[in-house]
Amino acid sequence: MDRPGCYRLSPQGLSLFVRVTPNAGRDAIEGVETRADGSVVLRLRVKAVPDKGQANAAVTALLAKALGVPKSAVSLTSGETARLKTLAIAGDGAALAAAIEALV
Repeated sequence: MDRPGCYRLSPQGLSLFVRVTPNAGRDAIEGVETRADGSVVLRLRVKAVPDKGQANAAVTALLAKALGVPKSAVSLTSGETARLKTLAIAGDGAALAAAIEALV
């Protein structure tokens, strides 16, 4: 079921690989992108500015709402100041993967 390739299942849930565009006109999940290096990421846009963690908080809120999980279930594991980020999402990995599939 790993078709999009933008996530990896883990015992606690899954790791999601995203590319964030901050300071956008709207908050949105734009779909899956295959990068030049072959990596696959989920593209996100958030209205928040990349200042003092505001964009990261907006990413967390956007994904939590879209996947139907509490914000506390979504945590940033790498890429705090980068556009490319890895997020850990706690919960049933298979159900979360299905929710991501439905989004894209």
